[in-house]
Amino acid sequence: MQRRILIITNGHLCRHPRPLKEAETLGRAGYDVTVLTVRNHAPSEALDRDLLRDAPFRLVTVDMLPGAGTAVFGRRLLLWIARRAAAGLAAPTIRAFGPASALLGRARRLPADLTIVHTELPFWVGTRLLRDGRRVAADFEDWHSEDLLPGDRAKRPLALVAQIEQTLLRQALFSTTTSHTLADALHQHHGGRLAQVITNSFPLQPDPHLSTAGEPPALFWFSQTLGPGRGLESFLAAWRQTRRPSRLVLLGEPYRGFDQTLLAQLPDDRRAQLSFLPPVPPRDLPAVIACHDIGLALEPTVPANKNCTISNKILQYLNAGLVVVASDTAGQREVLARAPEAGLLVSLSDAVATATALDHLLGDRAELRRHQQAARRLAEGVYCWEHEAPRLLSLVADALPTR
Repeated sequence: MQRRILIITNGHLCRHPRPLKEAETLGRAGYDVTVLTVRNHAPSEALDRDLLRDAPFRLVTVDMLPGAGTAVFGRRLLLWIARRAAAGLAAPTIRAFGPASALLGRARRLPADLTIVHTELPFWVGTRLLRDGRRVAADFEDWHSEDLLPGDRAKRPLALVAQIEQTLLRQALFSTTTSHTLADALHQHHGGRLAQVITNSFPLQPDPHLSTAGEPPALFWFSQTLGPGRGLESFLAAWRQTRRPSRLVLLGEPYRGFDQTLLAQLPDDRRAQLSFLPPVPPRDLPAVIACHDIGLALEPTVPANKNCTISNKILQYLNAGLVVVASDTAGQREVLARAPEAGLLVSLSDAVATATALDHLLGDRAELRRHQQAARRLAEGVYCWEHEAPRLLSLVADALPTR
């Protein structure tokens, strides 16, 4: 009989690549895998359908999309009330993150030999399943209680999230996270077991095709949302001072006209070198990245989560053979310490020094190519899913009860 694995996350799989990789890896290894999640973003429906073709797992959802019936209306109303209460500094409630009762109820009805929880709301579900005597593991892709900008933190029950994190680190069968820096920070803050590191790397894509030498080098940045608080404003302050020709491409859904805000930051002669791309399906993203030369990983040093984690970006750039230009965070230092020639660490607060470093990189095609090759070697040798999948499978096998 197949061992049953339940993976719980909050949101569409196209927006949560880490539990998707987990489900695919475990399903292909012969486990009976169910992913339980929340439908809450209509534009992601088509992308999820594409991801689920031939998927080695089943998907079960709690619906939060408008117009789906009375039960969904009630869940959405409770979510609205909980978020208004949090904004007004009322008693914190986990319902500010989504349909807590519905997700817990559905999880309890799904039998599993091991349940793996991702993100804040499923973390809470995990603590309840522990009380039920279920076998639970937790994945700390982020340090949720030490995340978000100050204005957004006030709207979230973060003290409650911190309590939930501590419970899971102390009681779950195992926990995983994205960097050794974050594992150490979580352990120092919450105690419990030290989280095991499984990075946000991806399966190796074909050896990338590098940009043609006749074009100015292209710098690339991507996210689901193109908005403030992602280091772009500080980077543009440096990029506008560079003397060597280059292009800058930003991929993401602009937040409230943020693309125009960025254009207004540039002189007229530089605006033509800045272009915007809409989001693409996850399957297409690696090929899009590989069309560029330099990948921008512009994480801020605050909050603590941004400083400690290793983001998807930097690892996908390495995979595609892009030189990495990374802000000097603890997590990104951890990556480039393994191969300093794979990229540059820059201080976003020093525009002049960053512009000088960029000009040095942009002015020598042979040097740029050498860095690109080093980046790809780092992906092949360390930061690819082919190295991470065996660690995940070993952790899961050890956590399952003996037959």
